[in-house]
Amino acid sequence: MRVVNIGPDPSLAYRPNLENSKEKEEYRNFVDGSLFSRVFKTYSVMHTNQTVDFVQQKHGQWTHCNHSRMGMMEAIMSLDQLVDESDPDVDFPNSFHAFQTAEGIRKEHPDKDWFQLVGLIHDVGKILALWDEPQWAVVGDTFPVGCKFQDSIVFRDSTFQDNPDEKNPKYKTEYGIYEPNCGLDKVLMSWGHDEYLYRVMKFNNCAIPEEGLYMIRFHSFYPWHSHGDYTHLCNDKDLQMLPWVKEFNKFDLYTKTTDLPNVDELRPYYQSLIDKYCPGVLQW
Repeated sequence: MRVVNIGPDPSLAYRPNLENSKEKEEYRNFVDGSLFSRVFKTYSVMHTNQTVDFVQQKHGQWTHCNHSRMGMMEAIMSLDQLVDESDPDVDFPNSFHAFQTAEGIRKEHPDKDWFQLVGLIHDVGKILALWDEPQWAVVGDTFPVGCKFQDSIVFRDSTFQDNPDEKNPKYKTEYGIYEPNCGLDKVLMSWGHDEYLYRVMKFNNCAIPEEGLYMIRFHSFYPWHSHGDYTHLCNDKDLQMLPWVKEFNKFDLYTKTTDLPNVDELRPYYQSLIDKYCPGVLQW
């Protein structure tokens, strides 16, 4: 395995204070709990249907960004209508989580306004679920298709048996259809809100820096950023960006509490960040 000098790990700069929220071990409970049945059902359908052919079809359908036109704040607030069926931690509309994440980042990184904005918009790609995409093709953890499904994928042992790619020899090896260290940009990820919003950002030439784009594109790629899998597909750039994705994950995960923010008070500040980095009417 290659050793890459990436300097200090920015994820070490923050350790969330969970005094008034759940303990760390209580997050991402995929074993039991009040929401378990809903979560397991969503992942079961996802893991049956996310194939190379399906992902390529979705790229053709959505990445031309010719479905709608709206400003970013409008897209964020539309998530009032969405409760993520794959999330074992929360059962309230996704728009609140957007502001929770952004405010957590703002507190610890007051000098990085682009990072705060990423916290606000990272889940906006879930708007796909409001445009008739089933949630299993929008939400949840992501993973590469076209190569072996790694053991760290949620419910790996019990939900992939009916996935056609699981029976295809060319997709069952460690590298599958990819070359060693080809880079994640050349890897087909399971289709969902991460990849979609990344494509929207690129299509509209938004000014968010590369670190932020990695956070948007790979924040749900838990097998990579939390379990260390799929590094054999990564290039040097991916490994240099990994600490930033890990840093973002702390805010994405540990700010999920039932203490909901006052969105009306926060909107003017975050609108100013939208106007700076992804202004005007965007194509979706």
